[in-house]
Amino acid sequence: MKKTIFTWILASALVACTSQPQETFYEKQVTFPADATPDQKVEMASRLVPTAQQLEWQQMEFTAFLHFGMNTFTGNEWGDGKDSPELFNPSELDCEQWVKALKDGGFKMALITAKHHDGFCLWPTATTDYSVKNSPWKDGKGDVVRELRDACEKYGMKFGVYLSPWDRNAECYGDSPAYNKFFIEQLTELLSNYGEVHEVWFDGANGEGPNGKKQIYDWEAILKTIRTLQPKAVTAIMGDDVRWVGNEGGLGRETEWSATALTPGSYTHSAASNEALGIKPKAKDLGSRELIAKAKQLYWYPSEVDVSIRPGWFYHADQDERVRSLANLVNIYYQSVGCNSVLLLNIPPDKRGLIHEVDVQRIKELSDYIGKTFANNLVADGEGLWKAQIGNSKEYEVKSGALANTFLIQEDITKGQRVEDFLVEVYSNGAWQYAAEGTTIGYKRLLRFSDCTPEKIRVTIRGARGVANITNVGLYYAEPLQDEGTKVKLSDVSVEGWKTVGMDAQAAIDGDRGTAWKAEGLTPLVVDMGKEEAIAGFCYAPVSEENLSGTIYKYRFSVSTDGQNWTPCDAHGEFSNIMHNPIPYYVRFGKAYIARYFKLEPISEINGEAKTSIGDIGVLLK
Repeated sequence: MKKTIFTWILASALVACTSQPQETFYEKQVTFPADATPDQKVEMASRLVPTAQQLEWQQMEFTAFLHFGMNTFTGNEWGDGKDSPELFNPSELDCEQWVKALKDGGFKMALITAKHHDGFCLWPTATTDYSVKNSPWKDGKGDVVRELRDACEKYGMKFGVYLSPWDRNAECYGDSPAYNKFFIEQLTELLSNYGEVHEVWFDGANGEGPNGKKQIYDWEAILKTIRTLQPKAVTAIMGDDVRWVGNEGGLGRETEWSATALTPGSYTHSAASNEALGIKPKAKDLGSRELIAKAKQLYWYPSEVDVSIRPGWFYHADQDERVRSLANLVNIYYQSVGCNSVLLLNIPPDKRGLIHEVDVQRIKELSDYIGKTFANNLVADGEGLWKAQIGNSKEYEVKSGALANTFLIQEDITKGQRVEDFLVEVYSNGAWQYAAEGTTIGYKRLLRFSDCTPEKIRVTIRGARGVANITNVGLYYAEPLQDEGTKVKLSDVSVEGWKTVGMDAQAAIDGDRGTAWKAEGLTPLVVDMGKEEAIAGFCYAPVSEENLSGTIYKYRFSVSTDGQNWTPCDAHGEFSNIMHNPIPYYVRFGKAYIARYFKLEPISEINGEAKTSIGDIGVLLK
């Protein structure tokens, strides 16, 4: 009996000595005590974790945007809300074709532009007459949102909606209380009548309304509506679950923290908090130790990389030959999913109501390439938890004779994002050699290096916030790709012999986007082409550099035969979304103007500055 009691006491003592205290985790947000030291803040930051829906969203990796609506039929990127609903009339709309193509392309969710800035609604809303119910499509009895939702249900794909806050058609836009009520009624329809919604996407678009006033959005009431009607949905961009990466070029950060000091824009204190820290969505540093030391709060606010497979967001037939190449899309994959982000790739349906054949082929090529690359892990026993402290290394055996050039590593983000610096080495020819290195890992990190045939690889954690929880390590071979994308043609007319009038601005008309003309003030550009042409449109290319200051937002374009008497051309007058998508913009007039001279007059600049910049300009003949 005494022996039994002694054994029980000894066992209890051993359990007491070896058991570890349970970690306390902070879900989605952590507020630091006022007297917390920088080290204490970093330690708390290491225990910030995602919600269940944020984790599920991150695990999708690859989601699709479907920009479809009035702009598909007008050729605009941003409509003005004045186009007739009768223009919306897809001849072969087939949402099952969309979803089957997306599923074959490896996508996990389809997100539809239920309403864009023009205010045209793709469902028969009770809030406005500006919707499919007044279009000729299906005699006004159609519902694009319903058809997509049904197709997603049939093929097992998640479903999301984009509802533009900015509405250029609604008369109440700018009357803040009235429009907020209007907007929440639209949102309620979408979230009540179409089953489960997995992502609700808002940008922060806030331009002028029909009354010329700016709208003040009631984000608190908007988010409350979502939480009430669709509690499992993530809210993106102006929501507080998913963060915009800061560009529309498909580029994630080298150091991408999901645990970030950036306050979501929908929070009332966001402007003051972010300004105090000197950060904005485009900032390179959103979660370093230095930033955390100054922060009062931290958020689990992971990055979403949104980018279009075409130069524009809506379908334009003249971009059929400008769909991104496979090599370009693979690079985007590595810089988004491979940099702790989710890739939201836009594939816009065409006027028929179908995803174009070129796009279908390209996303299938992408899916096949990624599937083939990551089908065979060359590392033995790469899966399994490795609790790594700073300075710890772990070696992995590699399949004999295997050629490798791609490294994968993942953290268990349900225990926080902790790795700050890591090194990858390969063992070959009797020695360890450098292969790659990285900073953050998060959900997934991919690194590429030169082809090699290692016998082993070694991973060393050089920096971390406490104990890192590594769950997966992989080594793969990705076949090289040649990007055979063609050079973008900016002008149908040779620029040789062109001259600028009254100024030295040859850099704007030299056919080279690498050069740029910049001027103080909103300065018109006048060009003498040397001979008369039948101009049917023009191309404006912004500067091809990070500093976009001077980029034209609103403009007038005029032509002349003598340089004295000018005729304004029938143009939209706005380079929509050029701030976030600084690509060459092609403007077509719908008719031709005989002219020797043309004039581009800036009316406003993207940031409201009195500056002008042009990377290049060209004219179109058709």
